[in-house]
Amino acid sequence: MNTCQKSFGLVIAATLIEICSDQLLLAQTAYPMLMSTKPVAVQVGTTAEAVVGSRYSLAGAYQVLVSGQGVKGEVEAREAKSEDAKKPLEKLKVKFAVAKDAQPGVRDFRIATPTGVSTVGQVVVVLDPVIAEAAGNDTVEKAQEITLPAAVCGAIEKNEDVDYFRFHVNAGEVLTFRCRCARLEDRIHDLQTHADPIMTLRRADGSTLALAENRHYLADPSLASRFDQTGDYLLEVRDIRYQGNQYWEYCLEISGRPLVETVYPLTVAAKQTESLELVGELVGNEPVTRWPVPTLTPGIHAFELPLVSGVTNPVSVVVSDLPLVRETDAANDLVLGAQLVAVPSGINGRIDREADVDCFVFEAKKGEALSVEVVARRAQSALDATIRIIDEKGKQLVLNDDLRLGKRNHADSWIENWAAPADGKYVIEIRDVHLRGGAMYPYFIKLTRSEPYFELYLDSDKTLVTPGGSAALFVRIERKNGFTGEVQLAVDGLPSGIMASCGKILADKGQDGCIVLAADADANLQVANIRITGTAVNKTAASSEQNLAAVATSYQEIYLPGGGRGHWPVATHTLAVADPADIRGVSLSTYDVTLKPGESKKIEITIDRSPGINVNVTLDMLMRHLNTTYANTLPPGVTVNDKDAKSLLSGNASEGYLTLTAAKDAPPCEEQQCVVVAHVALNFVMKWTYASRPVTVRVLPKDN
Repeated sequence: MNTCQKSFGLVIAATLIEICSDQLLLAQTAYPMLMSTKPVAVQVGTTAEAVVGSRYSLAGAYQVLVSGQGVKGEVEAREAKSEDAKKPLEKLKVKFAVAKDAQPGVRDFRIATPTGVSTVGQVVVVLDPVIAEAAGNDTVEKAQEITLPAAVCGAIEKNEDVDYFRFHVNAGEVLTFRCRCARLEDRIHDLQTHADPIMTLRRADGSTLALAENRHYLADPSLASRFDQTGDYLLEVRDIRYQGNQYWEYCLEISGRPLVETVYPLTVAAKQTESLELVGELVGNEPVTRWPVPTLTPGIHAFELPLVSGVTNPVSVVVSDLPLVRETDAANDLVLGAQLVAVPSGINGRIDREADVDCFVFEAKKGEALSVEVVARRAQSALDATIRIIDEKGKQLVLNDDLRLGKRNHADSWIENWAAPADGKYVIEIRDVHLRGGAMYPYFIKLTRSEPYFELYLDSDKTLVTPGGSAALFVRIERKNGFTGEVQLAVDGLPSGIMASCGKILADKGQDGCIVLAADADANLQVANIRITGTAVNKTAASSEQNLAAVATSYQEIYLPGGGRGHWPVATHTLAVADPADIRGVSLSTYDVTLKPGESKKIEITIDRSPGINVNVTLDMLMRHLNTTYANTLPPGVTVNDKDAKSLLSGNASEGYLTLTAAKDAPPCEEQQCVVVAHVALNFVMKWTYASRPVTVRVLPKDN
């Protein structure tokens, strides 16, 4: 065995030891982690019961929060049994009531319990009656009889599981089949392998009529079929790899209605009446709709668009306040034929055939900073865009394929804060990275002058605090287009009995800030969605000032294969006041640390364990997992000295310490809000993070 093999073996062994250790010393108190909803759909205008499955107990659940409008959730009352106290309640009946005018689509929901608010679950709002999968429908002979239209809910629950559904149609009938499965799994925290479903439409004898796997931009399939003969037909659903998992839920929407997947143009102006080409299945009779656009903020919105026969399914439409131009019919595949556009502009276009390339030319002055952003896949276009800026001679100046927003990559492209090298004309070239094209490939290009701004991201989607205790929210900044200023954090929507100490993100290279929440000792169980914001003043070269603001995007932690920690954006950040848990408090020897460059100071830490709690507790001032730091609110040049620390408290140990060290060249910092956190593992990735009161850290100038 060579040295590299030995090192790799040691790493694997160490990882396995850590995993096993965590599994043996997990927290005794844990918030619920939702894994499944059966059935996963509910029909508009009805009230229906679903069984929600969870890891960790749902006992004492008292409230259900559902995103969007028109859907309410309620925990069904259940009779307590003597054995309830002996085992966790991992299945709970929830009643969902959906208004008649509720918009179809996927809704997030959470369940509040005395041990905290759950991770995000999902339920699909559908137009047609819901049919739950029956047991034993895994052969053609035992296919489950269904009546259409319907939303069929089931699960690819084990390896080699194949589900069959039998239905009757008349000659000439046309149906659309839409599967939601893989995309219902993105927010399940501990579902490390996802489904890759395939639908096969078969005749009664089992022969194949049509099949569908991925649908351009999603792992989930959809298809449409015209039936030439009256009779019975079969729909087969399985994983393309013949794998399975009890949590691989699906919803199959089957109807004779149009299934619109995108529109052209993709972008509209608010308060205008727009003519939109509908792209999808069964839209031949009504290919264009006239839509009076309501007053909306710029961004991507989902709307049911008007049809003579009713409305479409919800479709993604981009709303913009830029001057909009549309790609002309003239050939614009080459630099010499590029379509002239102004700065700023919002360009609507489409890669309408294979190997199509679209070019747009604009004028810029030397040093002028510009940004070119493509919105396509994020608005459910099939386009996987790549863009570049080239000069009039055809020389490439800059290229971008995928962009990154917060913690995730996207197939859309973005050239940001590009400076023109000289006065002249420049060309934006856009194409599909795989040279595909067609009606499903519309795009919107935002060509703007670069302006300083910032975006904020929360490391988690929920905060749990116990009476008399504290909790920390970590906020990370993405600085854009030269913005270097300080950002003050704030929080809205706090429930009664909760106080917030809002920190800041330092100027220049400052990346993270924190908000520390404290609950009154007599705070009641409650749950609320809160909003985290940041404000800043940007000073321009002309000595003027700009007021900037941003709302933070929340991310739910995801357990990645191999023990990695991933994130998925969610619509809300939820705060819950929970019952006393494993750690009742974190107290420090000092809450004010002043350092000279080159100096170190120790913070002694005492945790208050609940009676009988002997789990491992890890102390830190950073949010870390394995070798990755997810938040560091310390001033520049200040570090936690891991070699001079007692950060792991095992058994009944309750006292430890951390040491802060300022580098010899640490810049001065008047004050920065930080916090000491105490992590208790729920599994290898998820933790319950307890916190101290805020800690103020200062760095003195060198001459002090």
